[in-house]
Amino acid sequence: MTQGTPVGEDSVSDALPEGTVDVVVIGGGAAGLNGALMLTRSRRSVVVIDSGSPRNAPAEAVHGLLALDGTPPSEILRRGREQVRQYGGRVVHDEVVSAEPAAPSADGDLRFSVTLADGRSITARRILVATGLRDVLPEVPGLAEHWGHSVVHCPYCHGWEVRDEPIGVLATGPASIGPAFLFRQLTEDLIYFTHGTDLDEDSRARFAARGVRVVDTPVTEVVNDQDSAIAGVRLADGQVVARRILAVVPQLQARTQGLEGLGLPVQDLPNTGRGFASGPAGTTEVPGVWVAGNVTDPVAQVGASAAAGALAGIDINKVLAIADTDAALQAMAEVSAKAATR
Repeated sequence: MTQGTPVGEDSVSDALPEGTVDVVVIGGGAAGLNGALMLTRSRRSVVVIDSGSPRNAPAEAVHGLLALDGTPPSEILRRGREQVRQYGGRVVHDEVVSAEPAAPSADGDLRFSVTLADGRSITARRILVATGLRDVLPEVPGLAEHWGHSVVHCPYCHGWEVRDEPIGVLATGPASIGPAFLFRQLTEDLIYFTHGTDLDEDSRARFAARGVRVVDTPVTEVVNDQDSAIAGVRLADGQVVARRILAVVPQLQARTQGLEGLGLPVQDLPNTGRGFASGPAGTTEVPGVWVAGNVTDPVAQVGASAAAGALAGIDINKVLAIADTDAALQAMAEVSAKAATR
């Protein structure tokens, strides 16, 4: 297809441009697309590499996002790709297998080489990493099949939709205690399954004060009803506790595969997992590389990730404008020097 043609079909993948582009955005979610949007609107040449595996794909709708509450995630991303393309950006459906610094340009500007799974490669002046993360669930039989529907993790993303249902919080560690009180706001019928994790006496007292039942017997499986919906959980002693919704705080793993060559520092994030370290506007310790969205902020919702991508895009454009001016000054000085020797 031609560059800039607005196409919303997921099957459409643009051709890689020849030569060097201003920015390669690795990741086609909210953060990556919004960063690309800010850059393309500033007339920067941008290629978005989209692996097509967004974190929120199992969810039926995005919630808590002003003016777009209730919109399917796939529709938001479709519109995003279309808008990036209408300003001249390209979206390529592939995975990045390596990204690393390359030899700088003649005027000393940075260069990066990005290689895709199909063997193609592209050279960029700057990189925005927005690869997101993966949710790793406890290994409880039957749990994963309901992920994003009856197995939820965020009271703000899913809470209203599961209000007044019998909810069970399946603990994965101390980080599960706080969300339990938030889900209690949504239902009178809440059970906290410790699932082998320690629960201190203060937390037990606070749960008791809010009418939250605590079950210490480990959960062995999720039980379905005849319609394949969640009917409850089976405990190690064989008892089945009726529940319609399960809330789980998963382990969060940043998607860093293929990016090792960039040398980005990784940091531990309290009670959540690991992600790339970042500074203001997504800057990193690696010159020329920015990060945005869940790959650096695991708890960011769609709106926050999009905002982070926009801030990174703005900062990248500013840095490129300075580099362009430096190059122009250098070229002018070289012309003046040649003229002086004649």
